Amino acid sequence: MISRALVHLGLHLSAPLVVARMWKGPAWRRAFLVLLAGWSIDIDHLLASPIYDPDRCSLGFHPLHTAPAALAYACLLLPARTRLLGAGLLLHLGLDGLDCAWMSRFG
Repeated sequence: MISRALVHLGLHLSAPLVVARMWKGPAWRRAFLVLLAGWSIDIDHLLASPIYDPDRCSLGFHPLHTAPAALAYACLLLPARTRLLGAGLLLHLGLDGLDCAWMSRFG
């Protein structure tokens, strides 16, 4: 359980770094910070009790981790100005989905 949580958090940090390096090349630092801003949707965890439960799937539970929210994040991909932020938010949801799949597969 603890190792899954560490892997999950590590992916939330390393995946934006890998995407930024691939997407923006030499300008990766700013892109990394914008992609990392995708973590901001975890503010909705403050509405839950407990705030962090390593055995709870975020998707569909927290308001900013729902399908309508994902649709809004996808819309951010359209304008170039918000594309990185939208990608960061969707990457965050994807990583949370991976964690949910891991939980359901391995308990």
